[in-house]
Amino acid sequence: MHPAGTLCGVDIPAPRLFGIPAADAPVVAVIRRGPTDWCHVGRWDVEHDRYESGSWLHGTISPQKCDLSPDGRWFVYSAMKHGDWAAGTIYEAVSRLPWLTALAAWNAGTTYTRGVHFTTAAGESALGAPDVGDAAPLLARYGLDLVAPAQFAVERRRGWVESADTVPREQRGPWDEGDGVTMEKPQPGGSLTLVVTGGYAGHRSSPDWYEPAEYALSDGADLTVLDAQWADWDHKGRLLAATIDGHLQIRTLDGDTSDIVFDEDLAGMHPDPQPPPPEASEW
Repeated sequence: MHPAGTLCGVDIPAPRLFGIPAADAPVVAVIRRGPTDWCHVGRWDVEHDRYESGSWLHGTISPQKCDLSPDGRWFVYSAMKHGDWAAGTIYEAVSRLPWLTALAAWNAGTTYTRGVHFTTAAGESALGAPDVGDAAPLLARYGLDLVAPAQFAVERRRGWVESADTVPREQRGPWDEGDGVTMEKPQPGGSLTLVVTGGYAGHRSSPDWYEPAEYALSDGADLTVLDAQWADWDHKGRLLAATIDGHLQIRTLDGDTSDIVFDEDLAGMHPDPQPPPPEASEW
């Protein structure tokens, strides 16, 4: 891990950041992990360059097992949290971003759960009849399905594709945990391509899961490695990045120049659970 600062002479590790953009809205769900056993969720409005801090969870959220609804309103997440409630220790839930108040929740039973994602097939759910009833207001607009056992599952649902030199899927095992996967995404309205390799396998439980993947920009001839642990494009072709040292940034790219037009420092945050607003409990 990279230090984000020091406290009494001791290095403070930077948080682990991961973004999940909405398909049809300029909104990104930001999952912040750290310190140990704590997670935080925020709402990043990339149209108006605003970040809204949300809920803290004294537990673990698995980023690649989460999703954001196409309109950027609902967040479905897979979590592990010790406590006495009906959904159990390992559970999945739907909440209103950026809060984690469970509007519908169900027991996942095991950390091997693949997680759940949104679909455009309104009214359809892979969760079973009891959970459909809890999520009825959501299912009036969207469906829910199980996440496929594939590396970069979130990215695949957002237009990323495997590079031509990626190891074929059939050689990577049933849970897709093999090495050699490279994903690419062209810049909207531009000539660059985002490239990412390594990390964030859908079911990887080794320490490698916690190391940032490597992101780079390709102009078709050369690769420029980014100081990012997560990156994607917004609909304007601007670069969205979570830096290695824990900042959220929006960068405009013009030839060899890069200008930071938005910067939000998430490195200095500390767990501070607060009661959610009333709207967090409303569909």
